[in-house]
Formats: sequence, structure tokens, C-alpha cells
Amino acid sequence: MMQRTQDREHATIDPAAARADGAVGGNGTPRSCYGVQVLVAGRRKQWRDEINGQIRRAGYSAITVDSAVDALTVLVLGLPVDVLVTDAELHGSLGLSELAAEARALRPNLGIVVACDSAVSDCADLVPADALLVPCPSEEEAVACSVREALAARAV
Repeated sequence: MMQRTQDREHATIDPAAARADGAVGGNGTPRSCYGVQVLVAGRRKQWRDEINGQIRRAGYSAITVDSAVDALTVLVLGLPVDVLVTDAELHGSLGLSELAAEARALRPNLGIVVACDSAVSDCADLVPADALLVPCPSEEEAVACSVREALAARAV
């Protein structure tokens, strides 16, 4: 949406045109040069694909992994991640509560969204206090809405 002239010495950028479609990142949330990056961690491929679709339809970029260890690897490597969306049913040497604690230690401002297909009471004990819980992640755009909430909470 930037407008500029052909002559590089006299290039101009129209800030009004750049802001015509709303604030960068929505709700005034700062974004990296890569846009909003969402890390999706879930053990089932079908679930990851479904959540990835919701994230992309909302206009965000997604990185998907199938374990908590892989999610932590992405965070440790320093890849840009704004929100972590994780399946409450993560299994393995590292579970949901450990993943959330380690992720928060590495990135204090990371938004965390936990998707729980089972009864909410089963998930509530595993979810960090500042994380958002999505009880029915398969509902259309439920996770994307929670990602927006997590981004808004980070901006405060």
C-alpha cells in the first residue's frame, strides 16, 4: 500500500495509505517483519492441520510441530513466535505444564493458548494461570479468536 515515485531520490511514502486497512497487527499489536507468528504444537496431524488452517485464515503465519520438545527447540533457536497454541493432550517426556513453564521462562511475553478437546475440568489443572483455554478448538475460528486475545493481552 506504499506509494512512491520512480525516482529514488524523491521517493515518498504515504503513511495514510499504509494505515488504510487498520493498525499493524490488529488492535495496535506490534509485529515483527514476519507478521504475527503462531507456533502450533499438537500430537495429531489432523488437529495440527485444522488449527493451522484457522491460523492462516486469520492472516497469521504458523509453524507446526508434533511435540513439546520440538516446540521448545523452535523457541530456543530464537525463531520469531508471538503466540504458542498447544494441544492439552501433548504426551512424551515433556507435557503441557512443563512446556508452558519453559516457554514462559524463555519468552516472558509469549501468549499461550491451550486447546482442550476433553472436559475443561481435565485441562484446567495443566493450564498456566495466564494462558487462554479453548474448550472446543474444532469450532470454526475458535483458536484464531483466542490468538487475537493473546496478542491483545501482550500489548497491554
